[in-house]
Amino acid sequence: MENSFTSLITSANEILILLPNKPFLDQVSGALSLYLSLNASGKKAVIACSAPMTAEFSRLVGVDKIASDIGSKNLDISLVNYDANSVDKVSYDINNGQFKLTISPKSGFNSPTVEQVKVDYSGVSGDLVILMGGANDSHFPETKREELQKTKMVHIGTRLLEITSSDLSVLSYARPASSTSEIVASLIKESALVVDQDIATNLLIGIEEQSKGFQSSEVTAETFEIVAELLKLGGKRMPKIIPAKNYPNGSIPNKPFAQVQTISKTPEPIFAEASKGKQMTPEEAEMELNQEIPAAWSEPKIFTGTSLS
Repeated sequence: MENSFTSLITSANEILILLPNKPFLDQVSGALSLYLSLNASGKKAVIACSAPMTAEFSRLVGVDKIASDIGSKNLDISLVNYDANSVDKVSYDINNGQFKLTISPKSGFNSPTVEQVKVDYSGVSGDLVILMGGANDSHFPETKREELQKTKMVHIGTRLLEITSSDLSVLSYARPASSTSEIVASLIKESALVVDQDIATNLLIGIEEQSKGFQSSEVTAETFEIVAELLKLGGKRMPKIIPAKNYPNGSIPNKPFAQVQTISKTPEPIFAEASKGKQMTPEEAEMELNQEIPAAWSEPKIFTGTSLS
């Protein structure tokens, strides 16, 4: 039980979710859904990816929460283009609950200007790291950081994560499925974490995208059961966006056809003498129509038969 996903989540104070350096939409939707679910359940979680979030991920709710750097444990204050030997002392004070840091220069030296003060973050915070997707540990360069060497790590994906570093130990929750989002949905349900409409929508987007509209061979009855539950929870299926370049000619209003059709202004002949291969003039055609029809053609046809005795 101590290695169950539920027990790991319950015992963790700070959870760090990492995406691979070249994530798929399904992996981003799964990681983002887990991040939102953990925070909604009262857990402290951070999500990060070394690669920038491109336009294809913009339809996911909360994509702006994905940080590009995981180093946010410590607040660093440094002085840029200021001689450190000019500093006499650094002190702090807490007054009415407010923290104040004071940098005092030596006699005869100027204090640093506001423009010379740089504020940044450093250090990794988290006692549980969740690796989402990826093929091997090189897809997660953050795992090489010294601060994470003794941190418990787990992996979620549709295939096992190849570990190339002997110093890295990862507990795997990988299994065959239609998508990483399907596995995340199962783990969220197993751990009784919160699932709202936004989380359900993100998971649906990931499942449908990775399963190619539920057409892949990895789709099972469990996939449809999870999709049905997500729809009941308010999840919305998002129509896939088709690039304009793939639209058929003329389907975009106010856009010209790729090919212009030319209509001939020369009328085709109405009548033609097929036997002679000669076209008839309108006058000849009218005379042909006005010819007297033989009377026999208009008389009723009487058929007689013989009786057999």
